[in-house]
Amino acid sequence: MQINSDITAQAIRFIERTTYADLPEEALVIGRRCMVDTVGLYLAGSQEQSVRILIEDAFNQGGRGDAPLPGGGAKKVPAALAGRVWGTSGHAHDWDDTQVSHDPDHVYGLLTHPSVPPLTAALIVASELGNKDGRDVMLAFQVGFEVECKISEWMKPRHYRRGHHTSGTVGTFGAAAAAAKLMGLTGDKLAHALGLAASFASGIRVNFGTMTKPLHVGRACENGITAAILASKGFEADPAALDGTWGFFSVMGEGFDAAKAEAGFGAPLTIVSPGVSVKPYPSGILTHQSMDAMLKLVLDHDLKPEQVERIRFFAGKNIIEPIRYPIARNHLQAKFSMPALLAMIVLCRRASHHEFEDAFVAGEAMQDLQARTDVINDLEIDAQGYDKIRSRIEVITRDGRTLVQWADERYRGGPSNPISDEGLDGKFRMCAEGVIDAAKQDELLALVRGIDKDADVARVISLISGTSPEGHAAKAAAAE
Repeated sequence: MQINSDITAQAIRFIERTTYADLPEEALVIGRRCMVDTVGLYLAGSQEQSVRILIEDAFNQGGRGDAPLPGGGAKKVPAALAGRVWGTSGHAHDWDDTQVSHDPDHVYGLLTHPSVPPLTAALIVASELGNKDGRDVMLAFQVGFEVECKISEWMKPRHYRRGHHTSGTVGTFGAAAAAAKLMGLTGDKLAHALGLAASFASGIRVNFGTMTKPLHVGRACENGITAAILASKGFEADPAALDGTWGFFSVMGEGFDAAKAEAGFGAPLTIVSPGVSVKPYPSGILTHQSMDAMLKLVLDHDLKPEQVERIRFFAGKNIIEPIRYPIARNHLQAKFSMPALLAMIVLCRRASHHEFEDAFVAGEAMQDLQARTDVINDLEIDAQGYDKIRSRIEVITRDGRTLVQWADERYRGGPSNPISDEGLDGKFRMCAEGVIDAAKQDELLALVRGIDKDADVARVISLISGTSPEGHAAKAAAAE
């Protein structure tokens, strides 16, 4: 366990010194894509019951009017409360982007969802300060993204394996760094913001498959913003809270990788290399290759649900252990259930957030096909290691055929097989469907794609928050 390090000081120097001019064009291009993805998810998440509960709670608490809420109309709440709601909304569907690593010890699932915490903090603080310069928002986002990802990459994977949820713990630093950058914190105040973030960081994996899992990210945003606000007012914390015997790395991660940390922050920026992946499905990232394999099998054989007798899913422990529900009873459990996700593909030939509804997941067709799906730990797949997401699907048909499909190990959405701009725009529109109309979708998409090119940040925020609570209530009532 390393005790002597200066990672906190390195983070402070990086946050203080980085300017918009320092950001390479590739980072800006990818950053805009990450923002398009995340803004769409704010809209989709604003429809979720968990987010509506948080919006009602925030309005009931009242307080200073710093920022509006996604789908909450014009009413504003204090910045930290707004961060809780925005962050939860962005992660509500588990559809937000994922940090990439080339380190075989940091296999998929052990890192963080990097965009929601820093973008949430940047937008909320911009709203509070009345800051309309999109370049400042982009810079704050990039700084927070980098600090969050490097802490996640340098920390030993034991952190996640022990049960910590990295997007909740490390995400707090992403939000704190972004908020502090936009607020202009430097020196001791910046150090204290990171120190506060280290104590606030929390989230445990037992709550995967429940409303609390996306709340981890909401609390990371809330706590990061709170850390920056308190530090700006003179609240003190340990100025080297990432380091030392009782520092964040030692306590939460049992140390860090010193060889990796030698490179420092921004060398290169993680958003550029090794990059970030955009999720094609609103479920755990470990499930996507297998869902693509099932979709290919269904389409190649024009397989109808009534033709399926049984599904056999073969995979290693890296999928089976975290994707843990043998039969999903609701849409939150379905995100972490291979039987549910494979059944959804067979029944619908897609899996968007529109399919992740409790009534559908608990319905007869989904429950029946899940019960006829076997999840099998394949020891030969395990023996190949956990650096890739490997799986095989066998569908036994009622006319006696056995259809087999291996998953493509190249992650669709990752840097080696990216989703196109057109595909990303399609995902954005799918998320925005039923929340804002087509004209506002066009406007918001154009604003976010040009966020750092004189875009009106206030207008971005107003479009995300524009749907009234009454509209949601009316829509919910009509659906009952």
